[in-house]
Amino acid sequence: MLVRNLSDKEVLDTTYIAHGGAIAQMILDARVLKEIGFFAIAQLEKGKMIDPHVDPMEEIYFIFMGEGGMTVDNETKHVKQGDAIWIPKGSRHCLINTGQGPCIILVIASPLAQ
Repeated sequence: MLVRNLSDKEVLDTTYIAHGGAIAQMILDARVLKEIGFFAIAQLEKGKMIDPHVDPMEEIYFIFMGEGGMTVDNETKHVKQGDAIWIPKGSRHCLINTGQGPCIILVIASPLAQ
C-alpha cells in the first residue's frame, strides 16, 4: 500500500504550470504506477484557462470544486463540481474557469502511448 498526501514532498516537488493556466501537481505517476499514467490535481484561478492542447492519452477531468467551460474537440459544455469529463486520446481540449473562485480539477490519465 502507498498513501500519498498533497503535502508530501513527493507531490510538492512536482508542482508545475499546466498548459499555460493551472497550477498542477502529480499525486501519483510513473514513479509508482504500473497500469495508470498519472493521477494529478490542478487549481485554475478565476478567469484563467488551461490552453487548448492534445494529449497522447485518454484522460478524465473531475471537477472537485468550482465550475467552468470545458471544450473537447468542437463541443463545449458548462461543467461544475461533481462532473467527470471523459477526454478521448488525441482530442483537443481546454477548460476556462467561469466561476467566482478557484476551480480544482482531479485528472486521471491512461498510460502514455507507446
